[in-house]
Amino acid sequence: MDTLARLAADPSAWAALATLIAMEVVLGVDNLVFVAILANRVDANRRALARTLGLALALIFRLVLLACAAAIVRLTEPLGTVYGHTFSARDVVLLAGGLFLVWKATAEIHDRVDPGRDEGSEFAGPRLAVASALMQIVLIDIVFSIDSIVTAVGMTSEFPIMVAAVVVAVLLMMVASGPLGDFVHRNPTVLMLALSFLLMIGTTLIADGFGFHIERGYIYAAMAFSSLVEALNTLARRNARKTT
Repeated sequence: MDTLARLAADPSAWAALATLIAMEVVLGVDNLVFVAILANRVDANRRALARTLGLALALIFRLVLLACAAAIVRLTEPLGTVYGHTFSARDVVLLAGGLFLVWKATAEIHDRVDPGRDEGSEFAGPRLAVASALMQIVLIDIVFSIDSIVTAVGMTSEFPIMVAAVVVAVLLMMVASGPLGDFVHRNPTVLMLALSFLLMIGTTLIADGFGFHIERGYIYAAMAFSSLVEALNTLARRNARKTT
């Protein structure tokens, strides 16, 4: 209680909290797009359950990772060298997560551009069970969490501030996940754009895993510009329908 009272009276603690919340929300955009796409694979009457439970489990795992923050920071220590490049545990996790996102986005895109596929095809895109959706949401959230936790540890040493930032960010994601998922489901072109974002994010994670860091600001700027173009296309289509 003394620690919480001290932090509550410290303006720098509030500034650190606001900064961390903003950072977590921005970094959570990638995760939110993935959750929206994955939840839409679940039966409509269980879609909200999958989103809520998935993000709740993701919150629990993020808090566990925060409790192990010292070990997370050590993930950047070298594990070994392959063909002259030194890999750390963080690099391996980013590579695995990036490859998973590239595979998932490619499979989903293939499913939508090949309407004549066989029902037994591996890309046929069957409905997901809630348990399968939850597992994938938690796994990819862990991948997205590593960098944010490393950054949070570098910004503040106060564990309560890090916990509060993560809880607020995930609660905001829970609120936004439903409307975003419904919007993506109603607009096929937006869904394709979101899948393209996942493909780009997965490629970025793979590049990071190999030591080629791409500034996230460039990624988010490209996503914002693409979203603006898609919004203008949607508006143009809507106006065209009104005039016909």
